[in-house]
Amino acid sequence: WCLFSAFAKKPKTQEAEEGSSVVFTAETEKPDAKVKWQCNSKDIASGNRYVIAADGNKHSLSIQAITKEDATVYAVIAGGSKVKFELKVVSKPDGQPPDTRQDLTGLFTERPQSGEVTVGGNITFVAKVNAESLLKKPTIKWFKGKWMDLASKSGKHLQLKETYDRNSKVYTFEMQVIAAKANFAGGYRCEVSSRDKFDSCNFELTVHGELDRNIFVFHSVICSFVQDSGELDFSALLKKSSSEPDVDVWDILSAAPASEYQKIAFQYGITDLRGMLKRLKKMKKEEKKSEAFLKKLDPAYQVTKGHKIKLAIEVANPDVDVKWLKNGQEIHPTGRLEMREEMETIHLSPTRHARKLFMFLTCLRVIFSGKLHRYCHIYIIKNIKCYRPSSRYIFESVGNMRYLTINHCSLSDDAAYSCVVGEEKCTTELFVKEPPIQIVKNLEDQMVMKGERVELECEVSEEGANVKWEKDGVELTRDESFKYRFKKDGCKHVLIINEATKEDCGHYKVKTNGGESVAELLVQEKELEVYQSIADLTVKAKDQAVFKCEVSDENVRGTWYKNGVEVKSDTRINITHIGRIHKLTIDEVKPEDEGDYTFVPDGHAFNLSAKLNFLVNLYLNNFSLSCLPVFLEVKIDYVPRQDPPKIHLDCMGRTAESTIVVVAGNKLRLDVPITGDPAPTVIWTKGEKIVLDRIIFDQGDGRVHVETTKGHCVFTIEGAERQDEGVYSVVVRNPAGEDTADINVKVVDVPDPPLAVRVVSVGEESCIVQWDPPLYDGGQPIIGYVLERKKKKSYRWMRLNFDPYPETTYEAKRMIEGVAYEMRVYAVNGIGMSRHSLSSHPFVPVAPTSEPIGLCVDDISDTCISLKWRRPERIGSAELEGYGVEYCKEGTDEWLPATEGLTDRTALTIRGLTTGDKLQFRVRAHNMAGPSAPATLAQPVTIREIMQRPKIWLPRNLRQTLIRKVGDTVNLVIPFQGKPRPQVTWSKEGEPLKPPFASVRNSEVDTILFIRKTDRQHSGKYDLQVQIENVEDTASVMLQVVDLPGPPEALKIMDVWGFNVALEWKPPKDNGNCEISGYTIQKADKKTMEWFTVYEQYRRTNCVVSDLIMGNEYVFRVYAINLVGLSQDPCNTKDSLILIPSPASIAYKPPSHKDHDFSEAPKFTHPLVNRSVIAGYNATLSCSVRGIPKPKVTWYKNKMDISNEAKYRMLSKQGVLTLEIRKPCLFDGGVYTCKAVNASGEDIVECKLEVRQEAEA
Repeated sequence: WCLFSAFAKKPKTQEAEEGSSVVFTAETEKPDAKVKWQCNSKDIASGNRYVIAADGNKHSLSIQAITKEDATVYAVIAGGSKVKFELKVVSKPDGQPPDTRQDLTGLFTERPQSGEVTVGGNITFVAKVNAESLLKKPTIKWFKGKWMDLASKSGKHLQLKETYDRNSKVYTFEMQVIAAKANFAGGYRCEVSSRDKFDSCNFELTVHGELDRNIFVFHSVICSFVQDSGELDFSALLKKSSSEPDVDVWDILSAAPASEYQKIAFQYGITDLRGMLKRLKKMKKEEKKSEAFLKKLDPAYQVTKGHKIKLAIEVANPDVDVKWLKNGQEIHPTGRLEMREEMETIHLSPTRHARKLFMFLTCLRVIFSGKLHRYCHIYIIKNIKCYRPSSRYIFESVGNMRYLTINHCSLSDDAAYSCVVGEEKCTTELFVKEPPIQIVKNLEDQMVMKGERVELECEVSEEGANVKWEKDGVELTRDESFKYRFKKDGCKHVLIINEATKEDCGHYKVKTNGGESVAELLVQEKELEVYQSIADLTVKAKDQAVFKCEVSDENVRGTWYKNGVEVKSDTRINITHIGRIHKLTIDEVKPEDEGDYTFVPDGHAFNLSAKLNFLVNLYLNNFSLSCLPVFLEVKIDYVPRQDPPKIHLDCMGRTAESTIVVVAGNKLRLDVPITGDPAPTVIWTKGEKIVLDRIIFDQGDGRVHVETTKGHCVFTIEGAERQDEGVYSVVVRNPAGEDTADINVKVVDVPDPPLAVRVVSVGEESCIVQWDPPLYDGGQPIIGYVLERKKKKSYRWMRLNFDPYPETTYEAKRMIEGVAYEMRVYAVNGIGMSRHSLSSHPFVPVAPTSEPIGLCVDDISDTCISLKWRRPERIGSAELEGYGVEYCKEGTDEWLPATEGLTDRTALTIRGLTTGDKLQFRVRAHNMAGPSAPATLAQPVTIREIMQRPKIWLPRNLRQTLIRKVGDTVNLVIPFQGKPRPQVTWSKEGEPLKPPFASVRNSEVDTILFIRKTDRQHSGKYDLQVQIENVEDTASVMLQVVDLPGPPEALKIMDVWGFNVALEWKPPKDNGNCEISGYTIQKADKKTMEWFTVYEQYRRTNCVVSDLIMGNEYVFRVYAINLVGLSQDPCNTKDSLILIPSPASIAYKPPSHKDHDFSEAPKFTHPLVNRSVIAGYNATLSCSVRGIPKPKVTWYKNKMDISNEAKYRMLSKQGVLTLEIRKPCLFDGGVYTCKAVNASGEDIVECKLEVRQEAEA
């Protein structure tokens, strides 16, 4: 039996604006049915605001001037049917525009939107992803269509960019289309993924044609139309459009690809897209077999730029001609266009040479109108365009095969290609993949002086490639001052900086779509060189004194000083600066001009000094001349007396003040004044070596010479060396006596190179270098050191300091993290700079990672604690070596390591702690640069286990009967909670489980019930108990082990008539521990014994087998079927059946039987189930009942009839009874009873409903 509704059309829930009106309509099955309308279970009568109308079986309820109070539940009642519906009231808009923002789901915070662009224009699509909750940087992919990845298409027309905002932690991804083409239009897809998270969105790009050109053509057509007809008459156009034949849209859709369905539906006004797709699916689309092609082109091809590709087809007729098209334009077997400078005149007659004339004009692409004269003179002028064969396109024909080979594919070859044979055409699409541009030669670090020209050069793998230059992360462009110039020379790319300044220092980077290279530029101030220094002057009175010097920079100015006082120009003193030469001229020198003169260049910390000496004149009066005074210079010669030899030296002795210092490599010249009469002989000695007059002192290379002249003895060493250092003695003798003097000579040199250069520590962009002083300081104290560095793979060294650094430890900065460097050091003393030291071992600047994030306590007990954290946000270029975990007691600063060494996991359990201690914990990440900043817990943790009630979390699939086949494995994992560790007990029907029967494994968080091979005896109820002291929690699992059923029993032939036989059997004794779902009946002819199935999944235990052949002998058998399958053995008939043709057997005899009483007392086939619900959420109670005639159903709560209560809704459909309780409260709990009554009897079923309060968050 079934329950029918009294309504043919039910009212539906509606939404209306405040102040408007709404109409609810309903249709009843019977036109004379009585209809009643209700609002909140109260009847509604017609009045000012409610209008109730009825027209036959159509009924309506109108509500006027809707207010907020009208938003409630309404109902319409007809007979025994009641239908509820709602009215939703929305407020009037207050002038604000509606919120059209797209719902943000998944990973995207901003999705790329569809856009439009004209041919040649630019458009950018933007997608944003919030990475605050992501553990890994998101990966994004851009696609065109379904499968074409746009990452390989990045280049001239497509650029992909990515930026990251550290403050908002938002990644911004951009896809920029540059100089759009018509074939760029279509559907695009953006996909973003991060580990187990994924999101995607689709958008469209529409490319319009050139608007200005279309307007111009349309304007020309209109003007010509007006000139011909004088006025615009669009009626002709309307007639023409109306006379066009109707188009069958379904023929177009059946032949179109699936990607064009939406476009065609929009064009022809189809709005039901789902219905259209269903109809297309039902239509059998028969693919027409091609008559011209045996093998067509593949749907798409892909080739790398610069390579070649071969397109092949197979035609049915080997003699047929084919045409190849590119974007609809025919590809001619011609090559590049050339200019030929010739002058020819051809005389052609239209009648005699019509064919040649037509072919000639076609080849030259000549288009003209009018009539040909009898003779046509065609002049081929200079620079005629003609085509010469090229190897770009190669056409081949081999038997039935036709080939098109495209050599040296470029981006212009990315197009749609078609092959046309007669009226048939096959099309494919060729995608040209642009290979990534690699940097073959990297940039080199450079150090230049201020004002010099800088050229940073790199070399890429392909000519004409686009590169991007950056300085300290900022892209460089051609500015108005032309400071930066970019030069391309084949594969070489050069960045040129004219007149470098200090602001140009920094890291320069060149980027391609396949790599990048970084170099550092250092700009130093120029050192001013002195080409000519000023010299000491000795001048006479009234003479001119000129001080002159020359420096390297002609733009440098300077100041002259006399005895520290600035010299000013006047009538007698003149200061000039011409080019690199600076002069100070003093006319008519006076005694007061004598002094020390100094020239100081502006902006440089050094000066040039010289001395002006005034020569004194003697004034004598020459009385033989006129009375005017005459100035005479008188020279007085001193004639010594005869005396013993004498050495006149101021530097005798071995004190530091009397030591003569000479720089190694320079000439040592000792000029010793001597006196004596007669002239003495001179002997030079150094140690045991003696040098006589004019005899070489060192016989090795002739570097030492001794020369004696009148009054002087000169000792010379060419190119002094270290071994020349020592005490030299000079002895002079004559008959009157002798004299001796010692001269201490010290040879100074540049120092030896520093020793043991080593890098003691590194940072993100710096390192600390140490070295040992040189063994030999060159005889002069070490002023300082100069350092240089270079990249490991480079040959160019860069100086780090220009002023000597006095210490032996230096911090080098401004290095690139992750790049290997080498260091070397020079020692500097007062003489000069030493040779460079040996290079240090290569090192890589790295920085410690950022601190680990998300440190928290995962678990805690009386003696141990479990911590967990996440990887640092910034790892850097060095690999993460592990994590160090430390702890300390509250009130102390002594941090103790929790483990020996580092751990590579992001979780750690620390054991062996003292119960009750209050400890603070921290975690630091380690790499080759050292430990990171620590991540510390917000507050100390007390080591003590926290009591937690036992709770079993029974999985959803175990809350219903678990069915397994015999021989299957059962592995039940049931998690639970509780602290301390609870005691777990498994039992089956009150008996504890033993290992041979089932295995149980318990852990701290779950328990496992394992049965290796199930049997029928394993079926039953399994109880799980989790207990901590006196608190426990239990759960039950029902296990049903099923097997194949046994064979049916007592298969008999009950009756035979005509071509039919009636069979009957009994169900099997063994149903396999589950319900018998049906039977399979088979028949077989005894001659062949081939079995044929008559019925499958037959539910009854009797059947009629028809369509038997008269005269044949048959046997029958029956299989039983359950959830597992067919029974292993069938039940066969004992005797065979032979159909004997006889009129009596063919004649139908109606059976005689008594009328069957179909009445049946009500019986609940599915009872009510006890339920526990949350207050405020709708609840339903369901059961099923059968009975003939249809029983009357009554619901009770606590034995009280609730049929007329508005809070309850009773539903009945096909014997399924449902009681809906709307938003129950705590008072709705109790015992609910369902009673079914008919003439044959009654039945009752009841359940208990528990309503609990919603738990607070």
